[in-house]
Amino acid sequence: MPINRRVVLKLGGSALLAGGGTGVLSSCGSTEELAARPGTLRKADYTVRIATGRVELAPGTVVSTTTYNGQFPGPLLRFTEGRPVVVDVHNDTGVPELLHWHGQVVPAEVDGASEEGTPFIPAHGMRRLSFTPGPAGFRFYHTHVAALGDLSRSTYTGQAGPVYIEPKIDPGAYDQEVFLTLKEFEPSLSHGGDMAQDFLAGSEVPELKRKGEKTMADSLARGLPHGYEVGYRAFSVNGRKLGHGEPIKVRTGQRVLFHILNASATEIRSLALPGHTFTVVALDGNPVPRPADVPVLWIGTAERVSALVEMDHPGVWVLGDLADDDRNAGMGTVVEYADRTGAARWTAPAKTTWDYRTFARTGATTQRPDHTLDLLVEKRKAADKGFNVWTLNGVPFSMDTNKPVIEVERGRRYRMRFRNATDDIHPLHLHRHTFEITHIAGTSTSGLHKDVVMLGGYQTLDFDFTADQPGLSLFHCHQQLHMDYGFMLLLHCT
Repeated sequence: MPINRRVVLKLGGSALLAGGGTGVLSSCGSTEELAARPGTLRKADYTVRIATGRVELAPGTVVSTTTYNGQFPGPLLRFTEGRPVVVDVHNDTGVPELLHWHGQVVPAEVDGASEEGTPFIPAHGMRRLSFTPGPAGFRFYHTHVAALGDLSRSTYTGQAGPVYIEPKIDPGAYDQEVFLTLKEFEPSLSHGGDMAQDFLAGSEVPELKRKGEKTMADSLARGLPHGYEVGYRAFSVNGRKLGHGEPIKVRTGQRVLFHILNASATEIRSLALPGHTFTVVALDGNPVPRPADVPVLWIGTAERVSALVEMDHPGVWVLGDLADDDRNAGMGTVVEYADRTGAARWTAPAKTTWDYRTFARTGATTQRPDHTLDLLVEKRKAADKGFNVWTLNGVPFSMDTNKPVIEVERGRRYRMRFRNATDDIHPLHLHRHTFEITHIAGTSTSGLHKDVVMLGGYQTLDFDFTADQPGLSLFHCHQQLHMDYGFMLLLHCT
């Protein structure tokens, strides 16, 4: 029986307990079994331990979850681009685990996706990972196991931590660097509605809307309920609810570089700092062609934003989510100027849209794709025990067969063209590659390189990538429910 994400989820720790006494050294292009005895392995640059524990979000609010090194977020790992590293990953839980190096170009056996062939980290076992970090910029690491309906697994847990790979290009002079990880806890299933879509630039395509609404009408006619969604009771920034963490202390005249990670399993987050603007200098760790000032950051699941803020509005302020309920339940932190005291203040900003085109070059890219892969996104309402099923060109991904797989030729440039016949926003992620957004919100663009991008409801989007990573690379929606219920495919590069 092949070991895949679904098998691991069904069998729990028993599936791989036999491997608990060995470690695996993974290097670029080879994998070999090693005995995990003292003295047989060189000292690791970093050690990551996966274990269950408790995280205190605030006095009286303690959550039980799985974390890295007993904390949330996991420790910041700082690498140097091009300098090989060794990371020992110990799994102290009773179930096999995976650790994904999100946004990095690494071999498939290191990347952290079982669909690509990455070995699981055995229950009560370990793996040693050796790889060369890159590209430079703000990345992160997180679990990549399946959850399905188990909200105590995968990205619903506290298994996420920031990675910063020292860049070759200086983002500009700044006085202070701040890393923020946004995360919800205490998830539960419901039949609640979807979030508002109007923050994302771009217009709905009438043909896609008609198609999606017809599918929904057919489902209603058959008496199908709305599929499950996930809601949360506790919200945090760097593992603390608003008002219960250490404030970010600044001085008038400082330039602060914020690196912000949305580590949610399912949610899109917003962030504003009253009286201040964000100068976005990088998205997903990649410098943007056109740094631009915005009053609000919108960050899709697994996206990262790096932005400079001029500290020119003294006071004590809430840096928080625009959603009042979420912010009041903890999704925020305090920015405190020197010599200023009192309660932190919040003022809602004027309504704006989030537009990737702001940071891109206008006009078509000069590089033409060798091939175009057309992909239609659709939803089968409540089709799997009450959960929605997501399809690409009519086919959901099967964890049992590891299909569909699209063959790509090494060295060729491919355009993935998405047509979204659902009203949901999908944060699209391609493993082991950085892609260039070439058409979004009805406009051709170039120069904006990312590893996650939000596809709007009933909208279209194109991105280009070069197939330069041999073997299997996973593509999926980073919304955990969508990924677990079909929104994935594999690219096989030969």
